[in-house]
Amino acid sequence: MLEIVVMTENRERHVRVSAGGLAGLVRRIGGDGDRFLVAQRIPDLPDVFTQVWHEAGGDYTLEYRDGAAGRQFQARVGEPEAVIAAMTGWARQEAGWDGGPAWSLLDLGPAREVPPLSIGEDEREKLEKQVRETLAGGYVSRAELAEVAEEYLVTDDRRPVSREQARALADRLWLERVAETATWQGETDPERVTRAFTALADTGVTARENFTCCRGCGHSEIGGEGESDARGFVYFHSQCTDSAVAGHGLTLFHGGFDGSSATAAAIGHEVVAALQAVGLHTEWDGTPGQAITVAPLDWRRRLVG
Repeated sequence: MLEIVVMTENRERHVRVSAGGLAGLVRRIGGDGDRFLVAQRIPDLPDVFTQVWHEAGGDYTLEYRDGAAGRQFQARVGEPEAVIAAMTGWARQEAGWDGGPAWSLLDLGPAREVPPLSIGEDEREKLEKQVRETLAGGYVSRAELAEVAEEYLVTDDRRPVSREQARALADRLWLERVAETATWQGETDPERVTRAFTALADTGVTARENFTCCRGCGHSEIGGEGESDARGFVYFHSQCTDSAVAGHGLTLFHGGFDGSSATAAAIGHEVVAALQAVGLHTEWDGTPGQAITVAPLDWRRRLVG
């Protein structure tokens, strides 16, 4: 699999797509509402991406940016195979991947200067703490993180952080987190949770991570999330994620879609077994409707967005 996220004009998001999958997406574009792809690395890096635009019957416009607005390049390519080769080489960070197309530097004008934040040290500390805690959860994109930074200090009559300042702050703390996660070795506990949830989904259990804001919303919405023949569900919501980040373990809610206690208990036992199979410890007394706690848990989730 390629360590990239590919986004399409029609709002599809393909995480860790295969080389064949990327090739299929490139060959597919050209129709109305499906004319471009944007690929970002995992984890996403500011001002690093490649993208392609194509309308049926015309050439492909291929671009990449290499770390700054002043380093964005463009090439016109006649056939999809050349686009596929360049984008796959970029994704794999192969030496000489850009040797095929005839690239030209795009003039995007001077970079806009971002003024420093005009807030007190107290507010600055609170803002950075909130952004770092959101980052530690691991489910946010750079754009979502910037939105958190922009909105956190807003009151009815005050918006102390501009969109540009929020993006600059979010990108700085994002890169700090990327550097930190690069030092982690092996599979982390959140990755084990994901592996257990994937195994449960393969057996007909709807499994969702960081799903909705609370238990009430989760229970009301989980039925519309999985396959029509799903037997039951397991999920944790964003407050559960926050609790796991704070070192209090992870609370999982589960149940059956037929409303019976027997099914709810059976799903609970399946969830516990799946978590134990990946090396995680659980606390649950077997009561239907009683949440399952995964603890102890070291919540270190690598960034994907």
